[in-house]
Amino acid sequence: MELDQAVLDRVRERAHFIRTETVRLISIAKTGHYSSTFSCAEILAALYYDTLRLVPGEPRHPDRDRFLMGKGHAAVGVYPVLADLGYLDREVLDGYTRLGNPLGDHPDMTKVPGIDFSSGSLGHNLSVGLGMALGARQTGRNFLTWVLLGDGEQHEGQIWEAAGVAGHYGVSGLVAVVDRNGYSLDGKVDDVVTVEPLADRWRAFGWDVHEIDGHDVAAVVSTFRRLRDDTGRTRPAVVIAHTVKGKGVGFMERDFGWHLGWLAPEDEAAVYAELEETR
Repeated sequence: MELDQAVLDRVRERAHFIRTETVRLISIAKTGHYSSTFSCAEILAALYYDTLRLVPGEPRHPDRDRFLMGKGHAAVGVYPVLADLGYLDREVLDGYTRLGNPLGDHPDMTKVPGIDFSSGSLGHNLSVGLGMALGARQTGRNFLTWVLLGDGEQHEGQIWEAAGVAGHYGVSGLVAVVDRNGYSLDGKVDDVVTVEPLADRWRAFGWDVHEIDGHDVAAVVSTFRRLRDDTGRTRPAVVIAHTVKGKGVGFMERDFGWHLGWLAPEDEAAVYAELEETR
């Protein structure tokens, strides 16, 4: 698939925007999930700025594609995008996590326009996304439902219950994206409980499986576009995106201690500088 260079440049620029805004918002909250958001920045940028069929300014448009965050702790990277799309006022970002502000560490669908389902306890959103995709099929709507999952989230049994049902019923309107950064709060995912062979597991549950480099913008964009435009698919699809936790900041990369943290002012300045160098 031939891709317009302007599209790729735009997605790369928005991934950089997601990372820098993540740093800014966490500096307000004084704690947050830097590395988990950095690993999926290109995924989020490709979805929101190229793949998802959305109507800016209309977060509840009935024919929009749905997007759910299984790894809801990366919501800090989504809120700036929602403001960019006109779903909420930019000024709301400046009160992130403050008393009375709708933006929390995990997204709340009852408070934040553009959030299709809430998160908190991981493992639920694939089941909810399955319900939305089945609802679309029952009502004759053609929107797709995309669900972003963490690889540590693959430890949750409810993921595999939903995967089994979706595969059994051939729910082709459902697309899962696994952010395979290799780490969770407790360390390496596969040291806690291995999830391999991950691709074969999803295939065994009846899913079409695609594996990509989750930081290769051309690969992410082209794969997502193919899945969006493939009207002949008869099964759900999963994209296993191999990523680096903390991508873009050397001392955060593959250091699970930065799953949750806060930067001192001098370290924050260094992170901004490094993100500018590696953009």
